[in-house]
Amino acid sequence: MKVISADDIDAALDPRGLADALKAAFQSDIVVPVRHHHDIARPDADATLLLMPAWTGRDAQDAYVGTKIVTIYPANGAKSLPSVMGTYLLINGATGEPLASLDGARLTLWRTAAASALAARYLAKPAASRLVMVGAGALAPFLIRAHCTESPISDVALWNHRPERAEHVARELKAQGLPVRAVDNLEAAIRDADIVSSATLSSTPLIRGAWLKDGTHVDCVGAFKPSMRETDDVVITRASLFCDTRAGALKEGGDYAQPIAAGLIKETDIKADLFDFARGRHRGRASAQEITMFKSVGTAIEDLAAAMAVWKRVS
Repeated sequence: MKVISADDIDAALDPRGLADALKAAFQSDIVVPVRHHHDIARPDADATLLLMPAWTGRDAQDAYVGTKIVTIYPANGAKSLPSVMGTYLLINGATGEPLASLDGARLTLWRTAAASALAARYLAKPAASRLVMVGAGALAPFLIRAHCTESPISDVALWNHRPERAEHVARELKAQGLPVRAVDNLEAAIRDADIVSSATLSSTPLIRGAWLKDGTHVDCVGAFKPSMRETDDVVITRASLFCDTRAGALKEGGDYAQPIAAGLIKETDIKADLFDFARGRHRGRASAQEITMFKSVGTAIEDLAAAMAVWKRVS
């Protein structure tokens, strides 16, 4: 069995190619069981084990089975260790033979950004040139590269609740040739944006609907729990609403789950998901003035598609 590192994954993938692979996966009949969630009692702080399986359908030309195994140990910070770690096991779907163990954290960063890029093909204005990135964590560079690949971005404003982190990431990305600058005035940046991408763990809204100009596309990737939220009610009522998968986004992420619970919107107000886009059931943006919002919480379909794309390059 091959061990595939983060560097190997970086060398095997490119943003546009992975977005194409995700589109093909959403067109296929990949099977995705319910995610397994297990609590682990620990003396310092209870931990969590997540198992996310998926496999290609019976008629797939190339058969694969995959499972992402993720551990969340909140007390790891005191031990100078990441709180979230994981691996991805890719298996030959025809024989059951284990093929590879892939770096789970890196694979997740790539596939999450690629899902946002795929959605932007349908929801961002073709001439979108100004991107605001809210949050400067591990996902931010991947999201910035993905959006710059899909849209003619000439300016990226990066904001973080700790300004020094935004400055550091902006310097690194600018040195790599990306048009990134750190900003401390989030409202001013959003008012001028064509695309607002957000990847934070905020429990209170950071993006205000009153700040959005007509035609803005909002890409919400963080706030993956019902208690978390990146957008306020005005965003939800002004925007046309879309998601990666209804099964996840309507229940797991607070940006939609909270307004649904409050009766502000209904589940039927979500116009389309990535299945609908990939299969031609919805064309996406309806006009240049339309404000669009894409909520992503991730799905095992994306993990399997990304792992397959890596395997085909390195095997």
